[in-house]
Amino acid sequence: MSRKPSFANLRSVAPAATPAPTPAPAPPAAGGAGEGSAPATGPASRQGRKQIAGFFSPEMSFAMHMLARRQGRSLQALMAEAFNDVLRKHGESPIGD
Repeated sequence: MSRKPSFANLRSVAPAATPAPTPAPAPPAAGGAGEGSAPATGPASRQGRKQIAGFFSPEMSFAMHMLARRQGRSLQALMAEAFNDVLRKHGESPIGD
């Protein structure tokens, strides 16, 4: 089975040096993680955040990834901008990040 092409292959510059990985946190002693529970620790960029996901056409996905790449921004940053624009359009206050 072949893999789908990755947008990471579109990078035209070498990736920056990454810091040494930190050890993974130990699993909980009892109970285990139930559905909807969040890990006690995680990457700082995800702490206090909630995932929003959707399914889009391959053309939309490609267009958004290319726009993000051309602007030197993350797809997440473009999505936050789009969501804030929708909130403004419907009379709500934009949230930011």
